[in-house]
Amino acid sequence: MQGDARAVVDDYLASLEGETRRLTPEEWGLTVDAAGWPLHVGVALRDGLLRAQGQVVGAGALAPDLLLVWNRSLPLVRFAQTGSGEVYVMGDVPAGAVDAALVDRFLGLLVRAAVLARERARSDSA
Repeated sequence: MQGDARAVVDDYLASLEGETRRLTPEEWGLTVDAAGWPLHVGVALRDGLLRAQGQVVGAGALAPDLLLVWNRSLPLVRFAQTGSGEVYVMGDVPAGAVDAALVDRFLGLLVRAAVLARERARSDSA
């Protein structure tokens, strides 16, 4: 199953116009614009899951309670903070369920969540 997921992710990323890269047979990277600056997303097949994550904003840019509220309403993806307070968006889906439509929805939601958070951080700092 993981081999099928690998082929789906390879094909999907190859179809994108943005910057993509293959790091290992089961790890990829892509860079897309998210609210005016690059979002670097790591994608990997690990432990039967397709996982993705990217750093959204630095420490102190968003209130932790806001991230908790958003996490309750977001499908497939969620926000997390590092020990130093940087905010990441991440998610995972079962590798056995991976098809092109799911990869598109999953990565699209991840990028949309990053845009939402960056736009909020920008408006909070203005």
